[in-house]
Amino acid sequence: MDATSGTGPDEVVTLVVKHLIKRGREADYEAWLRRIVRIAGERPGHLGVDVVRGTQNGQALFTCVLRYRSTHDLEVWLDSAQRKQLIDEAAPMLADGDNTEVGGANEFWFTPLADSAAKPPRWKQAVVSLCVILPQTLILPFIWGPILRLHPFLSNYVVSTFLVTLTIVLLVVYLLMPAATRLFAPWLEASVKESL
Repeated sequence: MDATSGTGPDEVVTLVVKHLIKRGREADYEAWLRRIVRIAGERPGHLGVDVVRGTQNGQALFTCVLRYRSTHDLEVWLDSAQRKQLIDEAAPMLADGDNTEVGGANEFWFTPLADSAAKPPRWKQAVVSLCVILPQTLILPFIWGPILRLHPFLSNYVVSTFLVTLTIVLLVVYLLMPAATRLFAPWLEASVKESL
């Protein structure tokens, strides 16, 4: 595991876990995965998880992206006896061990599912990012408008810009970008295959 995430103690960090499943053990793994996701979700600092199902060399590949409030919260979970016991239970189902990688909040958006795959071209990443951010920059000022006009402090340019931008960032990081990368995954992966 690469524990050098470079993030501060109060920044959101991600744990990317990749499990390649032995043939015939997919159902057992799915049951185990539901259990560990529930248990991890009860830990302090846990902010959510996305599970992406894929294949690699004809075997099921599960990529789980867990978000934590701080590096400390993540390390407590990684070093916990409970997680170690759960990973020991899963070991007979894993074809390539427990592969984990720690990163910043946004680093996983365009991370390929297979270790051998390349990232999509930057222009494709930019198109997806634009599709996520542009509608918000057009709509959110109108949504915030009635609230911002309630008080002179809120209608101050810096304050109003901060509130709108904060809303956009939170929606992008926690909701829209993970959903968009799943939605556009076939297009992003096709562009990678074409460039190989």
